[in-house]
Amino acid sequence: MPKGRLGLVALAAVLAMSAGAAPAADQAPYPDWQGAWARFVVRGLGGQPSFDQTKPWGLGQEAPLTAEYRKILEDSIADQAQGGQGNFAEHAQCYPAGMPLMMVAFRPLEFVVTPQTTYVLVGGSDHYRRIFTDGRDWPSDITPSYSGYSIGRWTNAGGGHNDTLEIETRGFKGRRAYDATGLPLHFDNQSIIKERIHLDPSDPNVMHDETTVIDHALTRPWTVDKKYVRRPNPHPDWEEAYCVEGTALVTIGGEMYYLDGDGLLMPARKGQKAPDLRHFK
Repeated sequence: MPKGRLGLVALAAVLAMSAGAAPAADQAPYPDWQGAWARFVVRGLGGQPSFDQTKPWGLGQEAPLTAEYRKILEDSIADQAQGGQGNFAEHAQCYPAGMPLMMVAFRPLEFVVTPQTTYVLVGGSDHYRRIFTDGRDWPSDITPSYSGYSIGRWTNAGGGHNDTLEIETRGFKGRRAYDATGLPLHFDNQSIIKERIHLDPSDPNVMHDETTVIDHALTRPWTVDKKYVRRPNPHPDWEEAYCVEGTALVTIGGEMYYLDGDGLLMPARKGQKAPDLRHFK
C-alpha cells in the first residue's frame, strides 16, 4: 500500500476511535460527586447540627420515640443542664459518633466512588465509611462497629448512567445518638438504616441523603431528607481534627470531670463527688 494511502487509513482509524470515545465519556458510569460537601444550614435554627435539618435539635426534632426512650432523652437534657453529658457521654469522651450522626457533616464530607466500594471520608472521631457495591450478600457474622456494615447498589432513573446510591447499614455497636443532646437510638444496637444518596435534579451542587432509621426506640421508621452543598473550591483543603486535642473532659471511674485553665480537676456538675483517691497520699 502506498505510504500516502497508509497515512490516511491511520488517520481515519484515530478519528473513528475519538468519535467512539465521546459517547462513552458522556455516559460516565457514576455521577460526579467530587469536592467537599458541607451540611445544609437552615437559617434561624440554633444549637448544634440535628438529624432532621429542618427542625431544632433534641426535643425539637419531634422524633417518634417510645415513651421509654423519650424519658432517656429528657433525662439526658436535664443532666446536661447540670453540667453533665447525659446520653452523649461516649462521644464527649472522643468515641466515634457512628451512624447516623457521622453523616451530619460537622466538617465537609468527601465521597470517593470506585466500582467495588464507595468511601465517605469524614474526619475527626469518625474516620470514614466503607459502602460495598460489589454485589455481595450479607455476611453470616458481622463484627459490630459504630459506623456499621453497609451494602449499596447503584440505580438510575433511565438516563443511561448510575445516579443514585441505595444503601442499607446494619451491625452496630454503641451507645449512639442522633445529636449532641443525646437523642437516643436503642441500646440493643439492632438499628437498620437505609439511604438514597443522589444529586438534586435541578442543582448538581446539592446532594440529598434520604435517610430512614428503623430502630426499636422508635414507634415507626423515621425518614429525613438530609442535604449537603458542594463547596465551590475545586481544590479543597482537608483539615485534621482530633477530639482528644484540647479537650477539658476527664473520665475517672465512670464519672466525667473537667480540667480548669490551670489543669486542675474540678466537678462537672453541682454536688459531684471527687474521684476515689485511696491510692494517693
